Amino acid sequence: MARTSTSSHPAVAVRGLERAFKGGIKAVDGLDLEVREGEIYGFLGPNGAGKTTTVRMLVTLLRPTAGQALVAGHDVVTEADAVRRNIGVALQEAAIDPLMTGRELLRMQGALHGMRGGEARRRSEDLLERVGLTDAGDRRVGQYSGGMRRRLDLAMALVHRPKVLFLDEPTTGLDPTSRNALWREVRGLNADGTTVFLTTQYLEEAEQLADRVGIIAGGSLVAEGTPGELKARVGEPTLNVHLAEGADVPAAREALAAVGPLVENQDGGCVAIRAARGQATVPVAVRVLDDAGIAVESLEVVSPTLDDVFAAVTGSTLEGAAQSRDPDASAEAVA
Repeated sequence: MARTSTSSHPAVAVRGLERAFKGGIKAVDGLDLEVREGEIYGFLGPNGAGKTTTVRMLVTLLRPTAGQALVAGHDVVTEADAVRRNIGVALQEAAIDPLMTGRELLRMQGALHGMRGGEARRRSEDLLERVGLTDAGDRRVGQYSGGMRRRLDLAMALVHRPKVLFLDEPTTGLDPTSRNALWREVRGLNADGTTVFLTTQYLEEAEQLADRVGIIAGGSLVAEGTPGELKARVGEPTLNVHLAEGADVPAAREALAAVGPLVENQDGGCVAIRAARGQATVPVAVRVLDDAGIAVESLEVVSPTLDDVFAAVTGSTLEGAAQSRDPDASAEAVA
């Protein structure tokens, strides 16, 4: 949950941001968005949507063609140095010397941010412990696994205690254990007050971490809100009732119509209704079917997903859609 901000300005404020490349192609086209201090903002979209180009502009690696972007209250063009002092960045293409150890890299990063030897050493030890790399601190980074490298990336981005942390596709290519470990670190950082701007194409990542989500397509923001708000725009949950073999389908439809509006075009042995109350609809449906003497094999509540939202606003699906699982999306009961 996002922390309450006492600041008078947002962590990130973008107005009419554009970036055009050769041939007049606009990777980012009139983007408007605002990230509140203390929240995790999920920037969701497929490859080529403009996510990484946007981040590169926000972290001063790429100059906007038009528009304005303020990060930590500073303009990314006219106050680029001030922006860099206030942000941490972990990009996908981050270059790390494989011959250096994790401890050496963190100390060097501290020195680059003006820390004296003792301060840099203490900070590197604190961060190695925080990301679970203390025992691997003296190993060369070339020997690190993918998950270890991403955790080191995160630690390096945190050396100077940034106000805003930019994470670009932080769990791409990671196994589930490494991914969950990184998620825990991101939540912990946010709980300590760090604003996180997270770009991802994985729906589950956005569901798990983001306070609010912005969906980008074709270089523009096409939808924004909390995950719950976005899914509510697509439609209400549906209760699918799978009847026992030989059950009276017309009678089941008549009974369930008293619980919620019927959803048409279902398979012969399934009757579906809209379930505005979600899981609370299940016991009501079980009761009316039992009263009507209709045997049920199983029931499940299926809620809209962020992929449904993305499909509704863009007409396509995300590469990470198969990874999205809403833990509250279904429930089974037997009459």
